[in-house]
Amino acid sequence: MSKRDYYEVLGLSKGASADEIKKAYRKLSKQYHPDLNKEEGAEAKFKEIAEAYEVLSDDQKRARYDQFGHEDPSAGFGGGGFGGAGGFGGFEDIFSSFFGGGGRRQDPNAPRKGDDLQYRMNISFEDAVFGKETEIEIPKEENCETCNGSGAKPGTTPQSCSHCNGAGTINQSVDTPFGRMVNKRTCPSCRGAGKIIVDKCTTCRGDGKVQKRKKIKVTIPAGVDDGQQLRVSGQGEAGYNGGPAGDLYIVFTVKRHEQFERDGDDIYYELKLTFPQAALGDEIEVPTIHGKVKLKIPAGTQSGAQFRLKDKGVKNVHGYGTGHQYVIVKVVTPTKLTEKQKQLLRDFAEVSGDIPEEQGSTLLDKIKKRFKGE
Repeated sequence: MSKRDYYEVLGLSKGASADEIKKAYRKLSKQYHPDLNKEEGAEAKFKEIAEAYEVLSDDQKRARYDQFGHEDPSAGFGGGGFGGAGGFGGFEDIFSSFFGGGGRRQDPNAPRKGDDLQYRMNISFEDAVFGKETEIEIPKEENCETCNGSGAKPGTTPQSCSHCNGAGTINQSVDTPFGRMVNKRTCPSCRGAGKIIVDKCTTCRGDGKVQKRKKIKVTIPAGVDDGQQLRVSGQGEAGYNGGPAGDLYIVFTVKRHEQFERDGDDIYYELKLTFPQAALGDEIEVPTIHGKVKLKIPAGTQSGAQFRLKDKGVKNVHGYGTGHQYVIVKVVTPTKLTEKQKQLLRDFAEVSGDIPEEQGSTLLDKIKKRFKGE
């Protein structure tokens, strides 16, 4: 049954003054007071009059009622609506789910997975390429063996927190301009655990966990690259309330190599050649991560030329084939030449028809050349 208009209940118009509202209330409340009026329905009528007066006699409530009517959106927060009769209760249910008053509560004593750990591991270039079996030692929390992780002295058990009834949280009501809101807070007595340990374990002092250094065998996968990580299942922190342990994530940092540069599964190597080697060609040994191989250098090879050594790179960490090694040529210009070497180069230049204006000659060298007719 829908509510009657509050002004209609008091027999007033919307423009009624505060004094008119008070007079109407006094008159009608005496007429329908249960102690004075024994007629059927008088008590319900009296409550209706009291509810209407409670709203219309308060300037703020009256203003909200004039704007929204009986469906004031802030009524549900106070739990009483306009006069405490329930109001717009749906909003209270919605906000309770956000602030802890409703919905499904998480049991603080339910088994939960332990926290994950991260460990940075420095490895050599070769270990990253070929993989390796190794061992690391890390600090981690494990369940106390004395109390089996309960935190209680052997022979005793933790007690349910009486302050939060084992929920681990308490609901706190806060009055706001929009009504009353319910906020969920961690229980200060048990600090969210939902239980109180009266007799604490002397080994872990009630924590249920102890710090230990544990050695773990790790298999570095062949082909792992810098920044990649490996998950080691079940080697993280101990679980809560008998839950499974977390995982250990190993992040690899690969050291740089003196000769090779890596780009994904491919390896790059800079090969320095002399001018005669580049000009005349040669067959030389080139280092790779798999050992030395012979490489034929064609005559007339230019600086920056690139040769591919198939499958001499890194095996893909996911098993998608093997990369290549690329040899980048750099022709090195000699900085210290004997006089014979210089003369040979001059002869070569003269035959080529491209005689350079030498910049490294001394004044005496230039005078000698003039006398020789050069």
